[in-house]
Amino acid sequence: MIKTERFSNDSGSVEQVSAGGVAYRLNGQSTEIAIIQTAAEMRWQLPKGIIDPGETAEQAALREVREEAGIDCELVAPIDKIEYWFHGNFDGTRKRYHKQVHFFLMRYVKGDVADHDHEVTEARWVEIKTALDTLEFEGEKGVVLKSISMI
Repeated sequence: MIKTERFSNDSGSVEQVSAGGVAYRLNGQSTEIAIIQTAAEMRWQLPKGIIDPGETAEQAALREVREEAGIDCELVAPIDKIEYWFHGNFDGTRKRYHKQVHFFLMRYVKGDVADHDHEVTEARWVEIKTALDTLEFEGEKGVVLKSISMI
């Protein structure tokens, strides 16, 4: 089982493991993916979140896409795992985080992006190449580029 968060005493950093997805649908001749704008930072990104205890990465990815983008999907295949470091103050103490995110390609089944949760300001469908110009993080842009050849 993948651990979702642990504090590393030797380096003083927190390890986090998350999962998310590139949820796509075909709209005529174009391929669209669901992206979200986070409420706290107001940036565009792929839906993702921490894997809960007892969940697999696949289960967490489907749950996070449902919660943050308001849609139900089916898994197609793993895309990639990205890693990055950041500093955060989530509990009143500034810490260094090492995050790993497992991304999966997902086919849209049903739902409306307007049904996203409170952590998200807006979720929308965008043409996949437009997403590359809109997404904030280079790692997520790389995941989307890999997904293009998989769709």
